[in-house]
Amino acid sequence: MPLGTLDRTPPPFFRQGPSALTKLALCSALALLMMVADARFKLMQPVRAGFALVLQPVQRLLLAPVDAWDTAGDYLRGTQRAMQAEDLAKRQLSAQAERLSRVQALQAENERLRKLLGLRPSLTVPSIPAEVLFEAPDPFSRRVVIDRGATQGVAPGSPVINEAGVLGQVTRVYPLSSEVTLLNDKDAAIPLLNARTQMRNAAAGRADGNGMELRFLAANADVKVGDLMTTSGLDGVYPPGLPVAKVSVVERRGDSSFAQVLLTPIAQPDSARHVLVLLPLDRHLAAKQEAEAAAAGEAASAAAGRAAARAAKKAERAEKAAAKASGAAP
Repeated sequence: MPLGTLDRTPPPFFRQGPSALTKLALCSALALLMMVADARFKLMQPVRAGFALVLQPVQRLLLAPVDAWDTAGDYLRGTQRAMQAEDLAKRQLSAQAERLSRVQALQAENERLRKLLGLRPSLTVPSIPAEVLFEAPDPFSRRVVIDRGATQGVAPGSPVINEAGVLGQVTRVYPLSSEVTLLNDKDAAIPLLNARTQMRNAAAGRADGNGMELRFLAANADVKVGDLMTTSGLDGVYPPGLPVAKVSVVERRGDSSFAQVLLTPIAQPDSARHVLVLLPLDRHLAAKQEAEAAAAGEAASAAAGRAAARAAKKAERAEKAAAKASGAAP
């Protein structure tokens, strides 16, 4: 066989495309471009929402064995806990009967005083029950995912609470799920009111994700370990009076004009399973004002209709009187 007819191309094993460094540089540039585009123009938000919608059944399917195991364990241990809880509830019910009657009397007196002073009544914010599915896989943030989304009426910025107090705030909403940023996240912030001194301040999550801290608090401020911090309601998001945290550490240093105050959240996110998603306070007030305006408009239209009916009846009676008078004149 002539040598010129031989195939001198290297076999596929030795064929090489772009180098590994070139591929790394190309992928890094593409990833950087996508991150900048998402941060500036929110291009990946629809894609993220689509992935969340598609992966929702898969997430629920993967959680099914865990839920089944938890359900079986709760069933086996539930009888004794239920009997203990029943006995405790009976004792608490008998002990709180008198207190309940006094609370009802105080509530009625509070409503009368508010009406006397011309203050608006206490707010009853609508809520949506939800269940915590899992914790977000981001190790640099403290977030959880709940099983309620835009389809159920969850709005961005909605406060999330449980039976103990405030857990956090909804930051991302998908069609069937939502992402909740907890209070101890490094990017979370909430305005607070000291229940003992009525002093207002703002708290933020610590960088290590371990609790919260009061920032820019004067060194001579009246704050003590054990003080209860509640929502102030001044931000238009959280309803006032919800328990948030307790003061755990107060450190005053001579070389600084600010005190270091650390807080421990009352609602523990690690043990939270069932939560309530509240409507943001400003949206609730706007909806309430619209409803009151609509009711006032309906009342005004009804009053105008009744006045027109009375005027028509008066005119009819006047016509009848005039007809009688004209008939009696001859």
